[in-house]
Amino acid sequence: MSAGDTKASVDARARLLARGVGRALVDEVVRRAAAAVPDRLRQGYGAQVVVDLGSGSGDVLGELARVRPIEGIGIELSTAAAEHAAKRFPALTWVVANADRRLPLLDDSTSIVLSVHGRRNPQECARVLMPGGNLLVAIPAPDDLAELREQVQGERVERDRGDALIAEHAPFFTVRERVTVRERPRLNRDVLKDLLRGTYRGERRKDAERVEALGDLDVTLASDVFLLGLS
Repeated sequence: MSAGDTKASVDARARLLARGVGRALVDEVVRRAAAAVPDRLRQGYGAQVVVDLGSGSGDVLGELARVRPIEGIGIELSTAAAEHAAKRFPALTWVVANADRRLPLLDDSTSIVLSVHGRRNPQECARVLMPGGNLLVAIPAPDDLAELREQVQGERVERDRGDALIAEHAPFFTVRERVTVRERPRLNRDVLKDLLRGTYRGERRKDAERVEALGDLDVTLASDVFLLGLS
């Protein structure tokens, strides 16, 4: 069995983004990453190397490369996702590896590390970042997909992951900025099913009856975005 997301999950997320679902988060991360350039690079010393941990289909890194010259490296556990990214953005580098283990990168070699709804190793992120580098992390906000979870799982549980993230990264990083990105589109059943495929690694059999009963639904997509600088 292949590790990471399946091709079905990758295809579902691609269809969602093509419809604009989740576009607000991609745009916000790209905007912030484009602005977060270490001073030494602003002064012309070296190229901007950006690493995306859990890069998925490559949308964030690909969009960033369109607005700013970078040397982009995407690290992704799923072969299906990495192949999808490589076909769409062949000028960037795509690596199949576990992003929360030791990173296949040199010390002080990276200007920005991205992690959008993925796992990461704070110590490794600190090791590969150059002085003045930044770690940009997005995690699901407490109300992310709350309406969909309530409809499918029968309960609306909201869990704040922000404090845990800050504590986990505190030995190496300080928080420079924190914002929440939120959109609430109205989605039909087909799009909701893609959201489930892309988020929960496919529809759970025990929830199949509730999934089939879904109608149009207003769904919150919300992420907390952190810009972390080396301590």
